[in-house]
Amino acid sequence: MANIALETESTLTERFQTTVPSSVRRALHLGKKDKIRYVIQADGNVLMTKVEKTEDDPVMNKFLSFLANDMQQHPENLQQLTTSMRNTVQSLIENVELDLDAPLSDEDE
Repeated sequence: MANIALETESTLTERFQTTVPSSVRRALHLGKKDKIRYVIQADGNVLMTKVEKTEDDPVMNKFLSFLANDMQQHPENLQQLTTSMRNTVQSLIENVELDLDAPLSDEDE
């Protein structure tokens, strides 16, 4: 059996609802409106984790949907990346430095 740091329980209501105990909320860093994922393992145990939020960009989602739809409807317009195109892109980014771990400035947020 796994090491148990804390054991707690809650009760199901008539409508199969329960309150997540405060110790579990703290351990998972849960807040109001957060989502919880349940993984039922083969041995019957259930693993409960916090669903990490991903911020959808509605404009990007619509653009990607547009591209996917256009590629399906007009596959004849798709073309391979040529050496010339690759060289052009390479020349545009060759002196660009990027630190993916750097925090965003307030204007980038």
